[in-house]
Amino acid sequence: MVALERYLNSFGKSVIKQARSNLTRKKKNVSKELYNSLEFKVVKTTEGFSVQFFMADYGTFIDKGVSGNKKINEYTTYDGRRVESPYKYRNFGPPIDIISKWIKKRGIAPKGLGKARSKKTGQFISPFAYLVSRKIKRDGIKGISFFQRSLQLGLKDFYDKVGNAIKEDIINTI
Repeated sequence: MVALERYLNSFGKSVIKQARSNLTRKKKNVSKELYNSLEFKVVKTTEGFSVQFFMADYGTFIDKGVSGNKKINEYTTYDGRRVESPYKYRNFGPPIDIISKWIKKRGIAPKGLGKARSKKTGQFISPFAYLVSRKIKRDGIKGISFFQRSLQLGLKDFYDKVGNAIKEDIINTI
């Protein structure tokens, strides 16, 4: 099963390469954390082989989106269907400190806005970060299907190529 394992490794590399390209093209690669976390592994099981994909936990939120408490977001699955995001903001939006860091990395902080003190914690917060967090809670995060699309492209001719790899392995063992 050398040819099959070799093909599955090239399939995994191709899906990861395309997913990284999608992240960059959609401008969702600010810190490169998600980009660098994309990995795959070909695992030999009792039934054959399995290709497993890994990414940072928040990658699924970027891929599938998050519905807000006023707006429902959808994403495109690897088989081309439009489905509702399985994630939703209910009581709380994204943490303001995380949004503040994101704003700084993006370089979109408006000038002239000071900091206000939080009534709950007494900490200084950015009013702009608060507004962004509130909007995200209301409207959610639109999914970009960066991984779903790359998987869809990889699966286009997957079965033909797996069949050819198995055929090659059978011929080599005879």
